[in-house]
Amino acid sequence: MIAILDIDGTLVDTNYQHTVAWHRALRRHGAKVAMWRIHRHIGMGGDKSVAALCGREFDAEHGDAVRSEEGERYMEMIGEVEPFEGARELIEDLKADGHTVVLASSAKPVEVEHYLDLLDARKLTDAWTHSGDVDETKPAPDRIRTALDKAGVDEPGLMIGDTPWDVKAAADAGVETVAVLTGGFSAAELRDAGAIAVFESVEQLRAGLVSTPLG
Repeated sequence: MIAILDIDGTLVDTNYQHTVAWHRALRRHGAKVAMWRIHRHIGMGGDKSVAALCGREFDAEHGDAVRSEEGERYMEMIGEVEPFEGARELIEDLKADGHTVVLASSAKPVEVEHYLDLLDARKLTDAWTHSGDVDETKPAPDRIRTALDKAGVDEPGLMIGDTPWDVKAAADAGVETVAVLTGGFSAAELRDAGAIAVFESVEQLRAGLVSTPLG
């Protein structure tokens, strides 16, 4: 089994920093969007979220500047980011059970490199992805297909993620998703998107894998 692990919001606690960064970037360019609405789009690719929040006309005029600003504002906060409890241990568990593990992200390379350091995961995982590996971001399935390709083995895949966008992207790649609540979306939302199981935390997921290992 190829275990495809989302990074942002699943292994490392970033979703709310990204929400604040988008909020500041949008305001800087004249768009006042409530934080709760921004959070609803965390996990969607930045190339799509500005239009989803503010319309195509705003995106055409200001989208690139907003995305650049968001990146700068987020990097001001990246030092606050910490792994979720049990995140590295989850990778260890999956490897110990014989699974191929790919960390799947469409974040900028500098961000992914920082997360790999936080998780001390460079030698532990089989591969990882970043924004340079995908043509289209979530909910498109590019990231999942790239992760499967990078795994380098002919095995079925299973996604572990935290947002409905993860679930939808995986489904479009023919991959089922086990979800955690760490991204701030409800169990009902994740199940409605197609998640086959939902756990409150990474630690609860680890406990669940003891009783019901991945296929």
